Amino acid sequence: MTKQLKSTAVLIFLIIVALFAIGRVHLREGRPHRVTVALVMKSLANEFFLTMEQGARDHHMNNAERYDLLIYGIKDEQAVSQQIHIVEQLMAIDVDAIIIAPADSKALVPVCQRAMASGVAIVNIDNKFDATVIAERGLHVPFVGPDNYQGAKAAGDYLADHLSSGNQVAIIEGIPSAYNSQQRCLGFRKAMDDAGIMIVDTRPALWEMDRAYTTVISILNEHRNVRALLCANDNMALGAAAAVKAASKRNSMYIIGFDNISAVNNELKKGDILATVDQHAALIAVNGIEMALSMLNGEDVDLICTTPVELVTAYE
Repeated sequence: MTKQLKSTAVLIFLIIVALFAIGRVHLREGRPHRVTVALVMKSLANEFFLTMEQGARDHHMNNAERYDLLIYGIKDEQAVSQQIHIVEQLMAIDVDAIIIAPADSKALVPVCQRAMASGVAIVNIDNKFDATVIAERGLHVPFVGPDNYQGAKAAGDYLADHLSSGNQVAIIEGIPSAYNSQQRCLGFRKAMDDAGIMIVDTRPALWEMDRAYTTVISILNEHRNVRALLCANDNMALGAAAAVKAASKRNSMYIIGFDNISAVNNELKKGDILATVDQHAALIAVNGIEMALSMLNGEDVDLICTTPVELVTAYE
């Protein structure tokens, strides 16, 4: 082969390599083909997240040509390090988007920032990232989820209609550092303050039924005049209901929950739980996926997508 032909062959080879590289960058940045979306949730022991998972699977079944779906959950609501590791694994396999319901509003921000820096689209759902941490890092992360404050306020107002000014209640919160737990507690407090009802105790049960049971037993022993328990999720409301039955106070106690999981339906009908709040877990997942796909298509998205909340009572 002549020197000129060798030079031409090398040039053609380099052009092909360059075009391939450009094509890979274009695929990563513009993503004109089907992409991989990962849904990272909290504990799948919580029925709320099983409903969210099913919503995502149903959406994918009807849109399989648009994206591939990966779904992950953690062993319990406190497994923060496990959730961080999942995000790191997803970065390693080069997923295009991660839709995450963080176990901790602050601790998951750094790893999600690294994912964003590597080109992964991040959508925050359900439990909002801490606003101060996000602002300090100069991040703009879209959020899909309910107005937890308004949902809890509505449930608290409904409870207040069944109580009198001066009655005593207690609040059972989730993980204290979780944004959604904080907002629900604020909503509960506002409703009770407006009605002149006394909050004599607030304790965390970390979203868990068993912890709520032991926590409520302790509260009932210490505060014998408590008339109601406002629980920041339905798992804890179920634990509270069991504790109330064990203490033989079923007919003199009101319980509020949040999530509207199917396990509370019978408790509502029996009157053991007064009300809960449906935040439409499946819709949160679907809206999160659609937002991620829009971002991958280079479309502008709103930083806040508020999903509906509905008060659910035995009468409904």
